[in-house]
Amino acid sequence: MTSLDPESVILELCSGEGLLAEIVLEKFPGFTVLGLDGSEEMLNRAQERLARFGKKFRCGRFDLAEQDWRKLEHPLQAVISSLGIHHLEGLQKQELFKDVLQMLEKGGLFIIADIVEMQGESGKRVAAEVWDEAVRKRSLELDGNTEVYEFFVREGWNTFRYLDPEDIDKPSPLFDQLKWLEEAGFVEVDVHWMQAGHAIFSGSKPGICQ
Repeated sequence: MTSLDPESVILELCSGEGLLAEIVLEKFPGFTVLGLDGSEEMLNRAQERLARFGKKFRCGRFDLAEQDWRKLEHPLQAVISSLGIHHLEGLQKQELFKDVLQMLEKGGLFIIADIVEMQGESGKRVAAEVWDEAVRKRSLELDGNTEVYEFFVREGWNTFRYLDPEDIDKPSPLFDQLKWLEEAGFVEVDVHWMQAGHAIFSGSKPGICQ
């Protein structure tokens, strides 16, 4: 892992083409974002998108399931991830949560936005229907037509309709993940938003007064 200066650093896991990092850097210009991703193509796109931020954005290639990237010389203010952690099995998620806790400074945040496993067929059906409708509306808003939505349906990207045991998507129940965060040692574990089988939830590392 690249050595980082002891400054305000946010680590993004599975940073993709830098969409989330861009939002963070625009809203919090005092921070530096280190984006890690497994795709060289995505990292190149992120560097192009975020070039205007200079050294405030740095990136590197990694394998989320491996251990080598989880050791840093200085603690982090936050670790964030959007649509990445669901690629890990349940036990791998639990191990990741424990490791992330050790990477954070006291009071540091771990924020996850991800797909979660719905419990029961009715829950999966509702999530699938709401997700389809959300993509259809977004397609109309952005392009004035449903071509993106039709591609989404044709490619079988709605996880709750087409989840295959052999697929790379391995979502875990939200309730389980909240428990795993607490078991790892996080406090103030909470859910901030949920829709169509997607959720944003977080926990913080105990601080001096906790």
